[in-house]
Amino acid sequence: MLLWPWEYLFQAFDKTNFPDLYNLILIAAIGLLIVSVVFYNVRTRQLHRHQVYVQMYEWLLWTCVIVSSLLIIYWIFRFDWIIVLSTIVTGLVVLVWIRFFRFPPYFQAYERQLAKQRYYSRQRFTHPEATIRTKSARRRRRR
Repeated sequence: MLLWPWEYLFQAFDKTNFPDLYNLILIAAIGLLIVSVVFYNVRTRQLHRHQVYVQMYEWLLWTCVIVSSLLIIYWIFRFDWIIVLSTIVTGLVVLVWIRFFRFPPYFQAYERQLAKQRYYSRQRFTHPEATIRTKSARRRRRR
């Protein structure tokens, strides 16, 4: 280290200034991109009937795609380290916000909705003859 830590913020992000982070960030960005696409495809196939969860995974996917793409662009065009670092921090904050602050109220509302549906369907079919048609209903249908 030849400079003060805050002076590295305005250095170009390349192999000479950041030899240990340069290739590591590229590999992490490509890995994040691949993992997020695979994870999105797997989870949306599993939860295709639960739209709230699919929406959350879509938000997570697009956040990962945007952050990964930006990091790859920064790697190619040698942006300043402050921009690279702020993108990484902002991307992580947005991922945490999506998962732990944005969608939990929707999950709770959705769980209440499912509980009501289970309760009403159970209440409707608790009577043993609720699913049996009466004779008069069958006669009307034949005509």
